[in-house]
Amino acid sequence: MKKVFIGIDIAKDKIDISVLPSGESWTVDTGSTELSETVKRLAALKPTCIVLEATGGLETRLAASLATAGLPVFVVNPRQVRDFARAMGILAKTDAIDAQVIARFAEKVQPEYRPLPTEEERTLKELLTRRRQLVNMRSAESNRRQRIVSKHVHDSIATLIESINHEIDSIEREIDDRIKASPVWRAKEKLLQSVPGIGKTTSSMLLIALLELGSLNRRQIASLVGLAPMNRDSGAFRGRRMITGGRASIRAGLYMPILSAVRYNPQIKSFYVRLIGAGKLEKVALTACMRKLLTMLNAIVRKNQPWHSFPLDF
Repeated sequence: MKKVFIGIDIAKDKIDISVLPSGESWTVDTGSTELSETVKRLAALKPTCIVLEATGGLETRLAASLATAGLPVFVVNPRQVRDFARAMGILAKTDAIDAQVIARFAEKVQPEYRPLPTEEERTLKELLTRRRQLVNMRSAESNRRQRIVSKHVHDSIATLIESINHEIDSIEREIDDRIKASPVWRAKEKLLQSVPGIGKTTSSMLLIALLELGSLNRRQIASLVGLAPMNRDSGAFRGRRMITGGRASIRAGLYMPILSAVRYNPQIKSFYVRLIGAGKLEKVALTACMRKLLTMLNAIVRKNQPWHSFPLDF
């Protein structure tokens, strides 16, 4: 049977679809009726691979509908598709062209399959994102308050910060209740919090924003988060190894825990001291410790063993 590859470009009000090798393409509105008919039409093509770009949540409803219908749907990083287009010499950009490029990407690259998050996982991820937004808003308002002279404005900012704190507390309780309602998530949370330096906020962040934790090997999980140093060599030139890409929100969420871990986690502390003694810059040493902590957490979840069960030379 001939393999069929489908690329879908999603906008706010419409989606563009391109099919290879037939070259068929069409545009539909994003209404629920139109999406239902589109899923049926795509299913009739018996596709090998359907690729969508991650577009800030616009792709969620369609991806979920396609997955529910049992279709092989893949949500990929838009940067991968842009780099592919440049490599193919495709510089023009319209929604229809983007759909064609995504279809060619699906055909040539055939991305690795990863299960889409469930409805509960999507809800938790949205709650976590909202919490992060509110924390950023609170920081911005706190910084403004330091420069204010007017008492009226100062009180206005204080009122808003109090309201934000209330919302953050409400969201954290909701996240905690949802995690406790799942025996699997509750067990994983207990495993993560057995590690010195990992508290409730960090364990929740890892469970929700890093669903792959425990299912990948140490190199894959470090690369996914963006903590694997990339080589920059050419000929005799040896460039500096640097981290890039990955999930920046995870790295940001691990920063405060790693500051605690280098003081109170004996494995991380000894590793940090050894790196500093070898002349590594503090930032480089902290990044290396962050990678070690992440691989340790990954192994703990994969092997279902608490931190104290691991050897000190892990």
